[in-house]
Amino acid sequence: MLIFRILLAVFFIIIATYSGIVIADYGFTLFPIFINDMLSMTWSGQFNLDFSLYLALSGIWIAWRQRFSLIGIVLGVIASILGMAVFAPYLLAATFKAEGDIKTVLLGENWADR
Repeated sequence: MLIFRILLAVFFIIIATYSGIVIADYGFTLFPIFINDMLSMTWSGQFNLDFSLYLALSGIWIAWRQRFSLIGIVLGVIASILGMAVFAPYLLAATFKAEGDIKTVLLGENWADR
């Protein structure tokens, strides 16, 4: 579990640093570029579409894990937009809350009891 936690922290640091540099250089212009790439029907667009679907699935998983509570839905929507910047800290917190029990990390406290 320690290696997984370190990996999640490293992922968050990498994406936060990279995003900070890009935002400083280009501003918040992600969405028009991202959407235009998808509309172009190129490999960049295919990757963006695939990535968008992954983000949606991760957001749905977070909401499901939280039993579709208000906070779960909000976190799921935010994770669907911000990706690893939300997903890595969420999982890291979940590993501590579950005291390293991977079943509880994956299913959430409410589902792991069943």
